[in-house]
Amino acid sequence: MLVAPRDEAELAAVVRAAPRVRVAGAGHSFMPLCASDECIVSLERMEGTLHIAPDRTNVRAPAGWSLKRLTAALWEEGLALANQGDVNPQSLAGAMATGTHGTGVALGSLSTFARGFRLMDGEGATRWCDAGTNPDLFEAQRLSLGMFGIATEVEVAVVPAFHLVERIEKRRWAEVRERFMEEAQRHRHLEFWLFPYSDQVILKTLDPCDPCDAPASTSDMEEAMFRRLLDLGVAVPRLIPWLQRGMMRTGFGAGRRGPAPAIFPSDRTIRFEEMEYEMHAAVGLDTLDELVRLIRRDRLPVSFPFEFRLVAADNIWMSPMNAGPVAAISMHQYARQDWRAPFAAAEPVFRTAGGRPHWAKRHTLDRDAVTRLYPMAERYRAVRRAADPAGKFLNPHLEALFG
Repeated sequence: MLVAPRDEAELAAVVRAAPRVRVAGAGHSFMPLCASDECIVSLERMEGTLHIAPDRTNVRAPAGWSLKRLTAALWEEGLALANQGDVNPQSLAGAMATGTHGTGVALGSLSTFARGFRLMDGEGATRWCDAGTNPDLFEAQRLSLGMFGIATEVEVAVVPAFHLVERIEKRRWAEVRERFMEEAQRHRHLEFWLFPYSDQVILKTLDPCDPCDAPASTSDMEEAMFRRLLDLGVAVPRLIPWLQRGMMRTGFGAGRRGPAPAIFPSDRTIRFEEMEYEMHAAVGLDTLDELVRLIRRDRLPVSFPFEFRLVAADNIWMSPMNAGPVAAISMHQYARQDWRAPFAAAEPVFRTAGGRPHWAKRHTLDRDAVTRLYPMAERYRAVRRAADPAGKFLNPHLEALFG
């Protein structure tokens, strides 16, 4: 059953009546975080407005607003989020609940922007939590996976509106490999994509620039040719290495500039599967090297490129970034191809490097692995039991890890 209440009273009635409840955001997760045979709630229709703090460093926003809607409303007020990922249909609460992140050595995930939450419990009652009020609940809720109640309002840190210039260029992998950490200090945002059968990368930087209009394009890449090559690789898998090297011999050199909320996200219309692990930044490039060697050695038919980003450390209990600054390596596979075998081959490499998975991307962690990887896991579980003793906000996937 999928329901979309219009206000807190309707939401409370739904919560009280349902034996179990999960809240769905934009459906961007690759794991069954929102799966339920019972009640799934959408907050898209919930009433709410933006409330700006007098000092303009924080706002309170409806938790169900998409990042696209939130950043547009902030821009009208001369404000912005300090960072975003490369998609913006995600709900504000959903992005925080899963540790969604962008890139930047000095910038943390969206969860680090949380300053407080209005939460509805399993009885339909609401309460506020922040660093001073219900502090343990707040610390757990910063990356909650939706298990501590339903967030209806979020207080989030904001910054003055700013503009970005995007530059995309082709570089030799050996050159990027040698200089990446140095260059990451020179740019506000730096990332790259590496096709496993190519020796060149697509390097992308974002840096502040003078105010300017929004760009005509809503994407950082043209997908038509890429889709054709992917489909050809499905038909003739042995051509994948040749197709990747051929594509990377073509010209690259693009870029946009405009308001930050228009530059961070890019339209993505090609369906794919994704596994992402975070490991300490110092071993990230070595780990990517090992993954590329594995794919080439075993001739795995991986059509999509790896994405490599850096993210700042945080102190959030269940965040993959809470053990220090990390390299985030995303492994993708075209949706029309088998992803299970390549991901199964790659996951031990991620694990050997001390990696911890993005909670919303494909992984095979079990309860024991969560406990080993996260020193605060038992305290997190204890707070969950106190917040939701009946387990109303669990589903089978989350119960196996945290129930």
